Parts: sequence; C-alpha cells; structure tokens
Amino acid sequence: MGKRNPRVDVYMSKSQDFAKPILEYIREIVHKACPDVEETIKWGFPHFDYKGMMCSMASFKQHCAFNFWKALIMKDPEKILDIKRENSMGHFGKIVSIKNLPKSKIFIQYIKEAAKLNDNNVKLPAKSKSKENKELVIPGYFTNKLKKNKKASGYFYKLSYYYKKEYLQWITEAKTDKTKDKRIQDAIEWLAEGKYRNWKYEKK
Repeated sequence: MGKRNPRVDVYMSKSQDFAKPILEYIREIVHKACPDVEETIKWGFPHFDYKGMMCSMASFKQHCAFNFWKALIMKDPEKILDIKRENSMGHFGKIVSIKNLPKSKIFIQYIKEAAKLNDNNVKLPAKSKSKENKELVIPGYFTNKLKKNKKASGYFYKLSYYYKKEYLQWITEAKTDKTKDKRIQDAIEWLAEGKYRNWKYEKK
C-alpha cells in the first residue's frame, strides 16, 4: 500500500484556505488511482513517487498547481495537458478551485497513464544540447536595470543558461507593464542576494 507523509500534512495545513480542499482532493485522487504511491517533499512541495517521480502538487498565494513528471510523453486523449507549462503554472494551468481540475474519472485515467510509464521504465527524451546552448535574448529594459545594481548584474551573468532562462521567461511573460515592473524589481532584489528565480521552493 501507499505511504502518506506527515510533512505533506504540514504543508497542506500551512497553505491558503482556498488551497486546502484542492490539495486534499488531488491527494485522494492520486492515492485512489495509484494505491502504491509514496508521498515525499522535494524542492519544498509535495511529490507523489511510484517507481520514480510521477507527479506533484503545490500551493501559492492565489492558485495551486499540479504537474506530471513525464507529461511530455503522456497520452492526452482529452487534450487537457499544457506540456509547455512548468513550475508554478502547472500542467492544468492555475488552479483556484476543484472545478479547474479534470473530472475524477479522467484525472484517475491520467494518473494511471503516468504510473504505467514508470511501470514500463519509460524515460523522458534527453534534452537537446543545441537548445541548451542557444544564446538568450536579454531585453534592453532588463539589461538597463541590471547595470544599476552591480551585485545583481554580477550574479545574473554567472548563472547557467537554465537559471537565466527562468528569470527571463518569468519577466517577459508578464501580461501587464505593472506586473512586469514588479517582477523586474523582485528579480533585481533576489539576484543581488544570490538567489535563483525559484529560491522559495528549493529544498532546505
């Protein structure tokens, strides 16, 4: 049988009130679909492992997120997976209520598909080195802000391609100028402190 982890209980208890029923629902669905699943905390949020990493959930100030570890190679008969989404957005987009999640029957179907991939030891395709080495385009408005803070600038340019990309995507995907300005302000502050974009969710 599966194993529940008390650290997940603590995580859920500290989440926003709106998030608690969402996280509890996801937890129950995952255990129902995969009885042998084991819970753990990785990078600061709950993961469900079954013969390796399978899926995860997280709560934020205004939304929750759910991710499949192998979403890229999963079957998607209902066309509900957004495989381009990563980290805080999740493969079901921003979840603010249980209604944003697939119906239980469909949700279970997808979790069983994820478990089957692990049963069969199906691996994710290797990342293309050419993509990882592709030169990033840094917007001028962000470069100008970096120039005004030597600590932030020095740390940013020492980051790997992946960590630079995390910051740049977060900033450039802002839908309003107000949001973009706030993200730039936060980015400069975090970079000056030597932090990655997702430092809040790193395993301590």
